Amino acid sequence: MTPFSAFSHSIQSANQAITGVGLRHAHYEQALSDLQINKDIDFVELHAENFFAKGGIARELLIDISEKYAVSIHGTSLGLGSNMPVPQDILTQFAEVVEVTQASLVSEHLCFNRANINNHTFHSGDLLPLSYNKASLDVLSNNIDEVQSRLNRPILIENLSAYLEVSSIDDSQSDEYSEFEFLIALCKQSGCGLLLDINNLIVNALNQKHDNVIELISEKLSALPANIIGEIHLAGYSPQQVNGFIVDDHANYVSQQCWTLYQQAINLFGSKPTLVEWDNNLPQWDVLLAEAKKAKQIVENQL
Repeated sequence: MTPFSAFSHSIQSANQAITGVGLRHAHYEQALSDLQINKDIDFVELHAENFFAKGGIARELLIDISEKYAVSIHGTSLGLGSNMPVPQDILTQFAEVVEVTQASLVSEHLCFNRANINNHTFHSGDLLPLSYNKASLDVLSNNIDEVQSRLNRPILIENLSAYLEVSSIDDSQSDEYSEFEFLIALCKQSGCGLLLDINNLIVNALNQKHDNVIELISEKLSALPANIIGEIHLAGYSPQQVNGFIVDDHANYVSQQCWTLYQQAINLFGSKPTLVEWDNNLPQWDVLLAEAKKAKQIVENQL
């Protein structure tokens, strides 16, 4: 399997600003009909699970979208950190979506979602955090290898927004790496790349009550090798808290903190395909495109 660092030259250029948006149901009609305004974006992201149905309108829509746009496929169901075999039915459907769209980028999350308890498989229905230790690293790497072999291509793994630390509920699951040390080791061991979600870093830092979020994350970013980063996600969050936590709900404009850190990321890593996520309280299509255009302008100003 070709590692991501060798594969990435085909989907990015250090001298080109590549920006896109998450395409959600409310915007399908405009995205497929308004050709002029669509020139503001270079690609769209689709959630794979929304298109698992065989045939019918879902498959027709998938084909229509992929004929008009370069596509990034983002998964939420494989649970690659689960200490269990990758579910073959889900992997088969995931691979079909990637094949139909001829996706430029494919990604999943640094998480687990399934566990075997008393010989029964339990599914969390959520993206749960992992311990940053060698055992987790090996499980993830083995599962990523299976997916990459099935797709015959490297994938990207996204850093997670997490609302608990595993070590706080199980002393035996202590961390052996920092988050970014773990991600770097994962990319090296599995040949995958990193989907750097800046908003997730912000949400985690705020929930952990750090005084200077920008300084903290800037220091983390400076430790990342540029060649493992295959995509960047930008987003906003709702200011109100839920049970004392800021929630990564993608329900607002990209935050100013996120724009500041994005500019730093571009200074460090050069141009990377960049996606604006907005999943709840969706704005008008032109508002979403304006956010992507803002990202493009930041990159172009740095080139």
